[in-house]
Amino acid sequence: MKPIRVLQVLTIMNRGGAETMIMNYYRNMDRAKVQFDFLLHRMEHGVFDEEIERLGGRIHRLSNISFKNLSDYKKSLNIFFKENPEYKIVHSHLNALSVFVLRAAKNNSVPVRIAHSHTSLYNLNINPFSKKRHSLSFILKFVAQNYFKIKVPNYANYYYACGEKAGVWLYGKKNKSKIKIINNAIDAAQYSYDPKISTSIKEKLDLSHKFVIGHVGNFVPEKNHAFIIKVFNEIQKIDKSAVLILVGGGDRANYEKMVKVLKLENNVMFLGVRPDVNNLLQAMDVFLFPSTNEGLPVTLIEAQASGLKIFASDEVSNELNITGLVDFVALKNPASFWANLILNSKSYHRKNTIESIINGDYDINKNASLLQEFYLKNT
Repeated sequence: MKPIRVLQVLTIMNRGGAETMIMNYYRNMDRAKVQFDFLLHRMEHGVFDEEIERLGGRIHRLSNISFKNLSDYKKSLNIFFKENPEYKIVHSHLNALSVFVLRAAKNNSVPVRIAHSHTSLYNLNINPFSKKRHSLSFILKFVAQNYFKIKVPNYANYYYACGEKAGVWLYGKKNKSKIKIINNAIDAAQYSYDPKISTSIKEKLDLSHKFVIGHVGNFVPEKNHAFIIKVFNEIQKIDKSAVLILVGGGDRANYEKMVKVLKLENNVMFLGVRPDVNNLLQAMDVFLFPSTNEGLPVTLIEAQASGLKIFASDEVSNELNITGLVDFVALKNPASFWANLILNSKSYHRKNTIESIINGDYDINKNASLLQEFYLKNT
């Protein structure tokens, strides 16, 4: 008997939050019963493409969604579903822009149409450290997201979200009872804190006897990297042993310039996109996450599984604090305030938190089984 094939819809399969989450589920599915195929919106290849094909998945590509090609894009979606009638389940991770995929799926009689919210853009939440947050293109994107999200419930018949806040943002309060939370689950055993591994990784990175502040996230405005660097600059004024590790892809040129201007080149490490985030977390002492907008980031589940003390912005949903290790700090507070909180946490004794992750239902084994059961039940 052939496996059912579920169409996962994303932009590009690089190491972003939604992409990492769906790969965690994919790896832990019984692929003799359920296979994932991917409808992507970039012609260039992503870092997960090779693994997807190795696991038996197929990759389809359409052009990027934009106002200029919207009419052609909608036509290409209809053609795609007409040419691929085997898909009975479409699982879209495009947030508000899922409306186009799900409308085409409904028009082509796809019975199971899942929208999945991964963010919570409640307001513009202007970041004073990023010119992109003041740009016309960003504001237009924000307005478009908030316009199209209103129509998503018309075409989705299952409402998924990474957390309650993200769900209410996309589907509205009136649909709150219909929202199903799909945890951003991880393979907790891979991240479990081990002092021997921590010492070994620090030695390899030449970080022994250093106070290591870390962040994992792509260089996009909402991750607030300029503020991270400002906080670190305040920490460096007091603790010269401090080092900042920044892991993630994207355009980091402006942040590298900022580091140079502040004369922090010898204390800030830009590590780029890495496949060994679980090991890098072992080398950190504190995790800094002052995002301006978030859903329920898988990165913070991973950091908690590593037993790290975390300082996150109050824009992150407090339902994420499953270990008690997350301190939520208001973004209106100055960098010096954040720096003092972090320095005062140095006495924290790191411990193994895998039991909390499992008890909080964030281990991938149980969650993948539940999602697999849903797919099989609805085909």
